[in-house]
Amino acid sequence: MAAARLTPRPSLDNADLLRLAPLLVGRARRGVVGNSRYARSLREAVRQASQDPTARPVLISGEPGLEKDNLAALIHFGSPARQQLMLQLDGALLRPDGSELFGAASDDQPPLLQLLGDGALLIDKLDQVPAPLLPRLLQLARDGSWSPNGAPGELRRFGGRLFFTSEAAVPQVDRSCTLIRVPPLRVRRQDLGEWLRYGVRQRSRKLGWTRPPVVPESVVKRLQSYDFPNNLRELETLIYRALQQMRRQEGGASGNGAWPAVLPEDVFWTEPRQQRYRFDIWRWKPQLREWMRAPWLWNGLLFGLVSWLFVAVNLWLWLGPQDRAHNGALNLFWAWWWPLILLGFPLVGRLWCSFCPFMVWGELVQRAARLLGWTPARWPRGNSDDWASPLLAAGFAAILLWEEVWNLQNTAWLSSCLLLLITAGAVLGSLRFEKRFWCRYLCPVGGMNGLFAKLSILELRAQVGTCSGSCSSYACFKGGPADGEGLATAGCPLGTHPAHLSDNRNCVLCLTCAQACPHRSVQLALRPPAADLQREMELPAGEPGLLLVLAGDLCLHHWQRLLGWLPLAPTSLIDGPLLPRLAFATLALALPAALFNLARPFFSVARLRRTLYGLLPLLWGLLLARHLPLGMAEAGLVLPVSFSDPLLPAWSADPHVIGFCQSAVVLLGWAWAVVLLRRLLANRRAAWLSASALAMALALGGRWLVAV
Repeated sequence: MAAARLTPRPSLDNADLLRLAPLLVGRARRGVVGNSRYARSLREAVRQASQDPTARPVLISGEPGLEKDNLAALIHFGSPARQQLMLQLDGALLRPDGSELFGAASDDQPPLLQLLGDGALLIDKLDQVPAPLLPRLLQLARDGSWSPNGAPGELRRFGGRLFFTSEAAVPQVDRSCTLIRVPPLRVRRQDLGEWLRYGVRQRSRKLGWTRPPVVPESVVKRLQSYDFPNNLRELETLIYRALQQMRRQEGGASGNGAWPAVLPEDVFWTEPRQQRYRFDIWRWKPQLREWMRAPWLWNGLLFGLVSWLFVAVNLWLWLGPQDRAHNGALNLFWAWWWPLILLGFPLVGRLWCSFCPFMVWGELVQRAARLLGWTPARWPRGNSDDWASPLLAAGFAAILLWEEVWNLQNTAWLSSCLLLLITAGAVLGSLRFEKRFWCRYLCPVGGMNGLFAKLSILELRAQVGTCSGSCSSYACFKGGPADGEGLATAGCPLGTHPAHLSDNRNCVLCLTCAQACPHRSVQLALRPPAADLQREMELPAGEPGLLLVLAGDLCLHHWQRLLGWLPLAPTSLIDGPLLPRLAFATLALALPAALFNLARPFFSVARLRRTLYGLLPLLWGLLLARHLPLGMAEAGLVLPVSFSDPLLPAWSADPHVIGFCQSAVVLLGWAWAVVLLRRLLANRRAAWLSASALAMALALGGRWLVAV
């Protein structure tokens, strides 16, 4: 067979240029962004390939959406042959005979390889090239030889450089090429912040903004928990949609080129984790949706009943008898509210917060202030959890100390002071910011409710596809006028879009989003208990601290069984010098946190936190068992206590029945925790077994602690 001869590229006329123009690669779109070890390794591979003196063919492989063609362009335009043309062809669209490259037997036009001369050729999607064409491409990669269609005996040599991209392995080509494997975005999470900021800068220039908006670190952290199945292509679409949504929210860009200043979390849309085993309640009973979202129901309950009932209870606490045996308001607060709210967490989550009297009066004061001309500040952007969550945990710890040391359970006016103090926080928060900033970040009771709401079997979410594709008002979280079947609302009280919820922590089931939505995107569904608790869940900064404070409540309330044997222990936390009582109360409250910190040198923080969240059902069971004696023994006495008439109907459970119920809820909490730990520690069998044994020890110790 004759040796292959190098055919020089003929001079290109207008027809040739028109033929090549759709295939030309003018420049690389961008460099390799990021400073992770993956980004540095990829940059080095590109640099070495561009400086390869032999101009060996390059095969770039990786998942879809990684811009492998851009890496090929980086190599070509960074090489000594950067002045030569570069053409790109889609391998999936090539004909089996390769006539696009090797010419057609019945055509007088020169083959594309001949026109290209010493330029670079990129074959995209090599794994989708027709099977009959693959051997000819393999020969081209090995020695550069090729034969025009119609002249199989005439060997020619391609003097340029070949580039291939592939999403699957092509073993027969690997040995003839320099291999560059591009890691997916999900293993380069460290680079995500730089990719986001780079993409925002590029897109902002196209929108005419001279100063790109800031991407907060809270946005980066939230998106780092997302896997980006379509990699950089999906990230680019995410950025585009975020900036377009920001324009629609604010009504257009300003002329100074500096708008918007910060991009909030709610403009970044990602597909939610696949949800299984959901039962859509409103699809099952559509009429129930209309009834539950009716404004008269919520307004009547909040402003017609709860607000004035709260006033009556506080007057009762101040003006009535001061002990629980004679004050019905104290009985309602301690014997009814605490057991019922704990029982409600697995069923309705954080529903209590939707008609909480603290925030009802906060909203009333905010409305009155607006009528007088006061305008609260807009909902603050950024990650307020970093500083607010520790304050929330500290506030709950202070409430527990106040309750035990000052005997709030049997002192009516002090119990009222606690209620009024939390209400004052809600009022001041409402005057400072719009909506319920206090409820979301600073309310101690709201923090507890948000933590245990993760256990709920109810879930309110919106469909990402419907919201991002059909909605332009975003009234579900921003507020706005009526739109179609959507009602006029002030928006989500906690400032969260229902499609962005990753758990129940920031959803109070107030159904404001369902009222405002004109597209029926919001769904209320039943789900498996504790579905929010997953291995890849996002952990708020201060929430584990609150969990430890709640565990400390058990030790504090039963401190004598744990610390009463110490020589300096007071006889009671209620009577005697204040300093030793406060010291022992603080010590008892801090016991769980101390044990957690002692374990930190021996285990990773991530594993300790997962274990801590896996024990959440057990903590719920123990707290319920701690409040059951008071509820089951005294809740049925509310009528004779309230009206000082022993002849009125009354009910009180036998201590043996109370003990049985305590054992039942502790056993339920332990079994639930074992199942949950299996999910959170799925790939570590030994860790799960040891955590389950720890749960058993804590359940037995807790049952002894809360015994009647």
